[in-house]
Amino acid sequence: MISFFSIAYGLAQLLFGPLGDRFGKYRVIACATLACAAATLLCGVAWSFPALLAARVLAGATAAAIIPLSMAWIGDVVAYDERQPVLARFLIGQIVGLAGGVWFGGFTADHLSWRAPYFVIAALLVAISAALFALNRRLPPRARHLSKAAESGSALGRIAADFGHVLEHRWARVILVTVFLEGMLLYGPFAFFPAHLHRSFGIALSFAGSLVMLYGFGGLLFATTSSRLVPLLGEVGLARWGGVLLSLAMLAVGLGPAWWWAIPGCLIAGLGFYMLHNTLQINATQMAPERRGAAVASFASSFFLGQSAGVTIAGAAAERFGTAGTIAGGALGVLAVAMVFGALRARRP
Repeated sequence: MISFFSIAYGLAQLLFGPLGDRFGKYRVIACATLACAAATLLCGVAWSFPALLAARVLAGATAAAIIPLSMAWIGDVVAYDERQPVLARFLIGQIVGLAGGVWFGGFTADHLSWRAPYFVIAALLVAISAALFALNRRLPPRARHLSKAAESGSALGRIAADFGHVLEHRWARVILVTVFLEGMLLYGPFAFFPAHLHRSFGIALSFAGSLVMLYGFGGLLFATTSSRLVPLLGEVGLARWGGVLLSLAMLAVGLGPAWWWAIPGCLIAGLGFYMLHNTLQINATQMAPERRGAAVASFASSFFLGQSAGVTIAGAAAERFGTAGTIAGGALGVLAVAMVFGALRARRP
């Protein structure tokens, strides 16, 4: 189910990027949020596993617009030299959602019906969609920016041209490959953090999920200190040190001799990941400014397709080498990706 959701999420972004450029990013986000609420409700009432799987595919496809088009909208309305701290604060919502989802999933597994999370998320999405539609009506004209390149012609007909334009830029190709590998090497092993702690040390899944929530607190630490870290380390330093911290943290979780090693491990993993990922995001918003919706959509699509591939690969690796070996292998891979990207970024003005 994780893989199918991620594949749908990744592929649908290739459609929503040009649609956001053409019809207004904020409005498309609001419509997609409402559609995602309906799809999530279908998950909660699913009568069989195939029906649940189909509903999750639909939920992944409709959720695909929210984060990448939000990032693209920030790129439209915030100047580049002010954008990275803004994107860091934007991460707070993603971090809280990720951490809360991990905890709620573990809590549900131990105490509630598996249907409960879907009903809760559907209700939240309905409320958020209503707020987005209300806010969209009050936005000033410049915040409803439409790409000039998307003002004429069919949106569907321009998809190939939009993404072709993005891929013409060598730096865009570097960013897309890097974020794919980041998603694969981190989130594949990350999906097995709770299972590893449960199987290796006998702790409850709900408690393991609570420990993994510290990953989110590490991200919050970056979000709240980004205004100082960004000028202190610069993009190159953030990428390199983020990779180092993330790798060490994953090794602590995967190879630590006691469960409590996961406490600093998950916290530092969150800090390191968002140092690296936020740097990739700021570059993604400037890959092709005249096709920003398509550019950021391709970035997000690469990330979540990498995540989907990573979960599939990590599942096979965990059966063959165990969860500890899988997490350690991901740690070394993430470090290599961060160092290579840092070296390439250092050569650019």
